[in-house]
Amino acid sequence: MNAIHRRQFMKQLGISAATLPFLVGLPSLGLAAPARPRQRLVIMFSPNGTIPPAFWPDETGSDFKLKEILSPLEAFKDRMLVLYGLCNKVRGDGDNHMRGMSCLLTGIELFPGNIQGGSDTPAGWASGISIDQELKNYFQGREETRTRFGSLEFGVGVTDRADPWTRMSYAGPNKPVAPVSDPYQMYQKLYGQLKDKENLQSVLDDVRDDLKKVRKLISAEDRRMLDDHETLVRQMEKEINEAGRQKLRVGPPTLEEGVADQNDNVPRLSRMQIDLLVNSFVNDMARVATLQYTKSVGSAKMNWLEITDGHHGLSHEPDKDEAAQAKLVKINKWFCGELRYLTEKLASTPEPGGQGSLLDNTLIVWTNELGKGNSHTLKNIPFVLVGGGFGFQMGRSLKFEELPHNRLHLALAHAVGHRIETFGKPALCEGGPLSLS
Repeated sequence: MNAIHRRQFMKQLGISAATLPFLVGLPSLGLAAPARPRQRLVIMFSPNGTIPPAFWPDETGSDFKLKEILSPLEAFKDRMLVLYGLCNKVRGDGDNHMRGMSCLLTGIELFPGNIQGGSDTPAGWASGISIDQELKNYFQGREETRTRFGSLEFGVGVTDRADPWTRMSYAGPNKPVAPVSDPYQMYQKLYGQLKDKENLQSVLDDVRDDLKKVRKLISAEDRRMLDDHETLVRQMEKEINEAGRQKLRVGPPTLEEGVADQNDNVPRLSRMQIDLLVNSFVNDMARVATLQYTKSVGSAKMNWLEITDGHHGLSHEPDKDEAAQAKLVKINKWFCGELRYLTEKLASTPEPGGQGSLLDNTLIVWTNELGKGNSHTLKNIPFVLVGGGFGFQMGRSLKFEELPHNRLHLALAHAVGHRIETFGKPALCEGGPLSLS
């Protein structure tokens, strides 16, 4: 039976709309929902706020001009959305850097904890999942969008220290996800050959059997912890099996050898990570990725820009310090240049098995933990969207009236078909998804 309009079908048979969910997917009725094109999301982070006069366009709508910081994206202006007026309204424990970072993608409070920051109350990890991991789980829950890894977390210059300033991705409450800051380690994760596969599989079998024996002897709370460990075991088994079946559409990029994970190598490390990210998308290893430059309170010294001051220290200088402001504009413009490199790579890479480029089906979200460094404000957080695939009307500069950034996360979820009613703190979702179409 050929597919016919659903409304006409219901009218002809005299059935209610409530019946439709039970019928969709029955092949003989031809009512299965059409397959979506591939949709991918990249969230890119750079720290310490922006310089508003050199960042935000003065105009709204499609006729807007890019200021100095955003000027590297001039060639992609018609594929951009610049969103002014989105605010991180999450309150509670922790200082603004901590909440700025760990509430950025979760939209929910931090747990109480003993990590002291600034002059405010100490805090712990975020109490909810981040939007990148929420969308990863949604994609992984559907056969047609499931990939080997689901999501990949890339870091550039991220320190080994683990705290709320260094983590923006969360697999769930109290479950920070660490970015991989070493491109050689990421290369091995993506393309490395699994040595002694049989031995490793044997070890996993033994562990699984042992965990079953221990389960009978422990408390309910300990069993919950054990569940997390068993989930990890299952994930390892899945990756072992899927790695063997993975057939690459395009071979892995050739990485420059011997580039140490050090401050002065950040420009080269950045390009290596971006090349790996784009290649992982070509080979459909993930549909979601994060690209995190340093961390909240990041103190990288941009020596390659002839700036020897630490980024965080500079961000504290007053607005009247013109030399410091000029350096900060240069730093943020450099981050935008790395975004341009990512955008160009996606735009020049054909969509595998389809039409157009990877950029046509990939949305990049560039953001920050603060609106402005020296005031530590969580108002007017920079959000710049570049690319396509989410059905948003691009090529615009929009200004909102201090709306919670949770509503942008809702819009991202709805754009991929994940029709959740709230994300993060429910009270910050009033008004529903941000309207960007």
